[in-house]
Amino acid sequence: MMAADLEVNGVSWAPTKSGQPVLHPTTFSVAAERVLGVVGPNGAGKSTLLRLLYRFQQPKTGHVRVDGQDIWSMSARDAARRIAAVLQEQASAFGLTVREIVRLGRTPHRSGFAASGAGDEKVVERVLDTLSLHPLAHRDFGTLSGGERQRVMVARALAQEPQVLILDEPTNHLDVRHQLEVVSLIRSLGLTIVVSLHDLNVAAGVCDDVLVLKDGHSQGFGPPQTLLTNALVSNTFRVDARREHLAPSGASHFSFTLPN
Repeated sequence: MMAADLEVNGVSWAPTKSGQPVLHPTTFSVAAERVLGVVGPNGAGKSTLLRLLYRFQQPKTGHVRVDGQDIWSMSARDAARRIAAVLQEQASAFGLTVREIVRLGRTPHRSGFAASGAGDEKVVERVLDTLSLHPLAHRDFGTLSGGERQRVMVARALAQEPQVLILDEPTNHLDVRHQLEVVSLIRSLGLTIVVSLHDLNVAAGVCDDVLVLKDGHSQGFGPPQTLLTNALVSNTFRVDARREHLAPSGASHFSFTLPN
């Protein structure tokens, strides 16, 4: 898998041609192997933006390019070879095993109804090994814990051998240990990653850059250390935010209170 540059130029989206935009024109870029966090309150447009990035919805305006090529100028199959997504909603596995779920990620690389070949199985084995899923390979997906399921869905995405990986709230509904596991995994993949997160402290710790959205408008884009000021965070989330620097590591942590 080779990571790619992701360029997003002026993308917007509305439910109808004449409807009010859910996402207003937004521009940013993510260099290969960097991690971009998308943050903002509920209804900010985070999931809408991600749907444009993994070609589920076509932008009303603007372009999404992977290594300079517009994703809507390629076939859906070719786009799926370049971009993979892990969503919050996990469909029923219908009794499939972990290995069978991961094998589904090879679909964009097969022709028609062709069965998996030796090359596909090598990729599946490598991904199972990368995510330490071999002990679970024959387990029914429905019997797994939330954290285990999230790892399997990431594995399925990696089996697509994408250049860009989109993650929609990957730590949502996970306990602290599994949140830490997912965060560690994100940093280790070596892909170009766009991840929506609801926890600013997680975003600041795992992301190279952050895009802040509010009411479908970009509030800023840049490194979290400089972009996430008390004023911007307070205004975006309608709280009183205070950034505290922790000794001796020097790491920072946001605390929040309701405004008077």
